[in-house]
Amino acid sequence: MQMPASRIIFHIDMDSFFSSVEVRERPSLKGLPVVVGSDPKKGEGRGVVSTCSYEARKYGIHSAMPISKAYMLCPDAVFLRVNMPLYKQVSENIMLLLQRYTSVFQQVSVDEAYLDVTDIVINYTEAQELALRIKKEMYDEEGLNCSIGVAPNKVVAKIASDYQKPDGLTIVKPENVQEFLFPMEVSAIPGVGRRTREILGKMDIRTIGDMARTDVQLLVSRLGKSALKLRQMALGNYHSKVAGKTEVKSISKEDTFEEDVGDIEILRETMDRLAQQVHSRLVRHGYVFRTVNLKIRFEDFTTYTRAFSLRATSNDLSVICKVGTRMLNEFSCKKKVRLIGIGVSSLMKIDSQQTTLEDFIRGDQNENGNLIKPSK
Repeated sequence: MQMPASRIIFHIDMDSFFSSVEVRERPSLKGLPVVVGSDPKKGEGRGVVSTCSYEARKYGIHSAMPISKAYMLCPDAVFLRVNMPLYKQVSENIMLLLQRYTSVFQQVSVDEAYLDVTDIVINYTEAQELALRIKKEMYDEEGLNCSIGVAPNKVVAKIASDYQKPDGLTIVKPENVQEFLFPMEVSAIPGVGRRTREILGKMDIRTIGDMARTDVQLLVSRLGKSALKLRQMALGNYHSKVAGKTEVKSISKEDTFEEDVGDIEILRETMDRLAQQVHSRLVRHGYVFRTVNLKIRFEDFTTYTRAFSLRATSNDLSVICKVGTRMLNEFSCKKKVRLIGIGVSSLMKIDSQQTTLEDFIRGDQNENGNLIKPSK
């Protein structure tokens, strides 16, 4: 869908998302080469790298690399298995944060999204201020860095978000689009993969500027109809709409203690504090919930989750705290706790029956009500 050029688009891309979440969960990993993927099996593993920290990239490790090669490049790296339930939960928190700013929101992957902020800022100076505020709130609330590209369309914004990673902010005003794009390698254009790059290389097209200056019919003769879109991207003139926002599935908050905790009262106080933060988000965005979720990670890194579903929806803070306390009390406290988290799911916009504090007593445990013990 073609859109006018006079728009201001953000592309937000989390920095080394999986590994950054792992470092946030285990602060002792900060500064170390961390590789998230399959088991390297001392160089015999057959899987691939999902992502890695920037420290690991200094050794030449990158996403989609065979895990065995990553092990050869840096056998002393910290190799971790993918923990997708954790990443999805953090992703939902991130996307909820971004939706505070505008309803013109499009999530495109677990760690990136577009915002159309045209209606909430009047110029690129205000856009810069907004981007900096988003970056600060992302770090303050989630402990994670992101890179943001700001431009007149999605393609240029996406390219810009990658320009100064990590923790970058790149702003490309309409009058500077071609100056920004033309010196870059043609592979920076979304959709230009290995095969297309090889074809363009044989045509002596190395940069985006080379493609922009090449006769469009010649490009079509070599690449087919996709050349029309790619050349528009190269010129910085391809405009597509930021799609409507995705419904939020859950809201949660968790905290990792500086020292492992064995005092049940400290655990309850921490859980109640986190529940207040969850409730604040819930109310701000106009949701009610039906399920309360508790997460516990013990000192040996074993992690348990528990869920309790109500008979009807609620937006009552006391329900979250009461249900959370009930589930917390069911855990044995023989081991100290490293992390505790509380959340709500089965969300709906406020227009349905809500549950009072007393109603939760009649709740029923869903199929996730039993202890779930993911692998370490």
